[in-house]
This record gives sequence, structure tokens and C-alpha cells, in this order.
Amino acid sequence: MKTVLITGGSRGIGAAAARRFAEGGYHVAINYLHSETQARALAKRIGGIALQGDISCRAQAQDVVTRALSALGGIDCLVCNAGIAQQALFSDITENDWRHMFAVHVDGVFHTVQAALPHMLSRKTGRIVTLSSMWGVTGGSCEVAYSAAKAAVIGMTKALAKELGPSGIAVNCVAPGVIATDMNAALDPETLQALQDETPLGQIGTAEDVAESIFFLGATARFMTGQVLSPNGGIVI
Repeated sequence: MKTVLITGGSRGIGAAAARRFAEGGYHVAINYLHSETQARALAKRIGGIALQGDISCRAQAQDVVTRALSALGGIDCLVCNAGIAQQALFSDITENDWRHMFAVHVDGVFHTVQAALPHMLSRKTGRIVTLSSMWGVTGGSCEVAYSAAKAAVIGMTKALAKELGPSGIAVNCVAPGVIATDMNAALDPETLQALQDETPLGQIGTAEDVAESIFFLGATARFMTGQVLSPNGGIVI
């Protein structure tokens, strides 16, 4: 049985990805930070395991990967999904806000990929899927820190793909558009309607839409690496 470790896998896109990989026959390890009840319930439902840990902390990220390798017997696919959001004017962003955003999105990918890489390199195979955002591609007003961190994830993905390709490891990125998740729940109905109207397909995406893209890159795509796949309904073309 193939295996996958999904960071930030207890809710939203991460949980949908966990369900999709389980449906695809994968043994799934779900990493979570605070949502223990949801993570354990999901793990029980799909026959996976739940692993607590703050991936922005190097020691904890390494521990999560070590425990996943031990429990799963290996990691065929690593999905770097853990993330946070913040909407604020650039002039109101504090240094702590900025550093926390990069710690979760950028350092988290750095720590988990470095921890999982020796295993993948020893086997000369592996799939890594990072999560960015359409704002990492276009930039978003009042989301400068988030946009900058997500753009950094795209840069890391492309560079890693070039470096790891000769070792049989594919690295790709999913950059969703507007998705109905807890992260966007704070948006007022008027803003959500405006975003929906701006989307050529005329609808807000679901976590399952994004999970399909993650599963494609993490499980089925044979000849893709260094790519940014953006399930966004056409809002960014």
C-alpha cells in the first residue's frame, strides 16, 4: 500500500485530500496542530493515523516525519498543506505577523521536505506537493504577507523540482483560487458574491476540487514536475 503524509490535514483542503488519497488506496498520516478531535475522527474514518506537531518548528516537523515513517513504513507522497491566513493593510502588519506567516508557509515546507528527503532519495522515488494560492501568483490586496509567503512556496517548488528530478522525485504545486473553507469563512457575503461573479465558471470552489488536483499531482501524474496547477474556476488565467 502506498503512503502519504499531509500536513495541516485535519480540516478543509487537507482533510479533503486525506479522504481522496484514502479512496485512492493510500495509507494516510494526518498532521495537525490544534484540531485533535477532527484529526483523530478523520483518521479513524479513513483508516489512517493522526500526528500532532507544529511544522513551523524544525524539531517538531522532524518528529512528525519520523513518526510517519515509522507508522507507515515509508512516505511515497508528502503534501505540504499546513497554512494560516491574515487580511490586513500592509502598514498594519507587525513583524511578528510577518515572521509567523513565513514560519508556517515557508519554513514549514523547508522543515518537512528536508526531513522526508533522505527517505525519498534512498529509494530514488517520491512525490512532493506544495500548496500555494492564486495570490502567490498574482498578489492580493490586504494580503501582502500571505501573498509573499505563497510566492516563496512556488519558487521553492520550481527550484526543488530541478534539483530532485534526477533522483526520481517530482515536486509540484497547487495554487487554489477562491475556495469555500474555514480560511475564507470570515469574508462577508458581499465579498464572496463579488468573487463568485468575477469567476468565469460562476461559482466558488470546494475543498474537494482542490483535493483532486493534489491527488493528481501526488499519485497519478507521471511526467509533471515543477508545475503550478491552479484550480480557480478561471479567475486567474
